[in-house]
Amino acid sequence: MAIFNSIFGSLASISIGAFMACLGVSLAIGIFITFMYSRHSDSSKSFMATLALLPAVVCVVIMLVNGNIGAGVAVAGAFSLVRFRSAQGSAKEIGAIFLAMGAGLIAGMGYLLFAAIFAVIVSIAFIAFSNVNFNAGKSGLHKTLTITIPETLDYTHVFDDIFEKNTSSHELTHVKTTNMGSLFKLSYDVTLKNETNEKAMIDEIRERNGNLEISINKTQTAKAEL
Repeated sequence: MAIFNSIFGSLASISIGAFMACLGVSLAIGIFITFMYSRHSDSSKSFMATLALLPAVVCVVIMLVNGNIGAGVAVAGAFSLVRFRSAQGSAKEIGAIFLAMGAGLIAGMGYLLFAAIFAVIVSIAFIAFSNVNFNAGKSGLHKTLTITIPETLDYTHVFDDIFEKNTSSHELTHVKTTNMGSLFKLSYDVTLKNETNEKAMIDEIRERNGNLEISINKTQTAKAEL
């Protein structure tokens, strides 16, 4: 039908039937990816909605570009601008976005069955890898250690021998004065050699810092939300 032809001429020969088929499959793939992702991850409602619609958006763009290299480069540049208007997000969220975009790209090229197979296989692999703890046995050994010492104690290397014995790595990350400058608070990032030695290490530090306050907790990693 003439009303479905481009006003700029024959940029793309896409029938309304093919367009609706690609769009429908892309939406179904987006819903499937979102469902699989939501069962094993927590994200905002807006991210879930975007993830569901992303394959359809990419599919339509690829269909209309239809092999035009110049238009493809322009579209890629336009999509890259979105990066500067959103939070960085976690690696898992970025992976889900690439999965949705890849499925939409394949569908936009007309390979609907390949797009569906790709989405199913990669979604299953995505979930499988999400449930595997690649850092098992090590994540609990990374700690943030805060030690209070009197101002008369030189903090530069005062605990080095204790750390050498009980940790595989240590780094002084923050120094703060407190109590009108009479005390220092030192923050260290440490990796324990063995979690069972934690109390013994703290006892040694207590003997050296005059039994002032010591705290140790699991290192927290900040996560931006998309």
